[in-house]
Amino acid sequence: MSERLFGTDGVRGIPGREPLLPGTIREIAAIAAALLRARAPASGNGAGPFALMARDTRGSGPAIAKSLVAGFRDSGVRVVDLGVTPTPSISYLTPRMGALCGVVISASHNPAEFNGIKFFDGGGFKMDPATEDAIERDLRRGRRPKADGAALAAPRVEDGAASVERYVQFLRSTFPATLDLSGMRVVVDCANGASSDIAPRLLRGLGAEVAAMSCSPDGRNINASCGALFPSAMRKMVVRKKADCGVCFDGDADRAIFSDERGALMDGDAIICLNALRLRKLALLNGDKVVLTVMSNFGLLKFLKEQGIAVETVPVGDRNVTEAIEKEGLSLGGEASGHIIFRRFAVTGDGMLTALQTLAALRESGRPLSAHRKSFHAVPQVLQNLEVGRKIPLQELPKFGRLLAGFQRELSGDGRIFVRYSGTEPLLRIMIEGPRESRLKEMARDIAAAYLEETRQEAKK
Repeated sequence: MSERLFGTDGVRGIPGREPLLPGTIREIAAIAAALLRARAPASGNGAGPFALMARDTRGSGPAIAKSLVAGFRDSGVRVVDLGVTPTPSISYLTPRMGALCGVVISASHNPAEFNGIKFFDGGGFKMDPATEDAIERDLRRGRRPKADGAALAAPRVEDGAASVERYVQFLRSTFPATLDLSGMRVVVDCANGASSDIAPRLLRGLGAEVAAMSCSPDGRNINASCGALFPSAMRKMVVRKKADCGVCFDGDADRAIFSDERGALMDGDAIICLNALRLRKLALLNGDKVVLTVMSNFGLLKFLKEQGIAVETVPVGDRNVTEAIEKEGLSLGGEASGHIIFRRFAVTGDGMLTALQTLAALRESGRPLSAHRKSFHAVPQVLQNLEVGRKIPLQELPKFGRLLAGFQRELSGDGRIFVRYSGTEPLLRIMIEGPRESRLKEMARDIAAAYLEETRQEAKK
């Protein structure tokens, strides 16, 4: 392994290539289980520690599950398999079922050819970076636990699919008891992913008329021109069906993107804005403060400040949002991508929870969603993703750095630039905000060209 194993959201890759080879997956699970067992108090019920496991609808999921089960078993940890279910269900159920940890087989919003592994600790939080580093060190050093008699006696896997209903009932309980969705027409796009069964059923149970899209997973069509990254079909369906709104989830349903009744997109920034105002009105916005990432629109930050709502800005990644929320005891935070954390109910992003809270806000307001979409003025923003073969540290590219510094001076006070590598894909992400979109596009092209030129020169050395 030449690059870091863990990215911003677990281990990602293409099955059949490192690190998603059967042997490596087994070693990762065995090392993780051994580390967590060493820290956990001994179980007094005689049943021994167990891990909760779930997956999304990718065809590669079952094979990865077999390797994970073998690795957990090597360290004497049995596995309770929830089957296909949203990532947030693992976060919710892991502490409530007393599991040692949770693990989800998913590459979230990535195409079907990718997959990944996400770990959650016993409290339902995403695994902390220090533990990830420890797993990676042991893996590189070949410190794989050896199976003992107790490990070999552990059952390979137990069926836990029935427990998913506990999670569904929890979601239902977060919707205000005095409200329902009767008379509302909602378009739901499940990305042919893990929410395909649960989301339409949940909203129909609250009284909504649901037009369901992309709810027929076949192992290959997850996120394929549908879901949170491809909301155009959902937006057109909203207009065609004359719906009150639409909502898209990604493949593992930890993010949500909305459309108003006119088919206009509402990203995570707009959803956070709506819910921040609602929670403050209900005296539930702790500290009158929200957590956003550096990718949130400059216009949102300005609007919230005008409303007397403070903002804590953190690096990209919902784990960073969670850490800031926990540190300050806050109640709301999230990303423009649609990862939203409602801390009153959950410790991690949950697309269906986000949908329910946003629909509650819409119902309480008595106004169409388009009225809320106009709450703040988003400044022009240009996003560009550049495929990279190797993630050369940006500080090692001086010419590239000087170009960035010059553009940042040009935008000073009126905009900003963020350039970073994706933590989950082989991409350089470029984000520029400012007053003139045409100029922003020029800057993005120049930044991409400068990066490619200097990295080619580096590769020749």
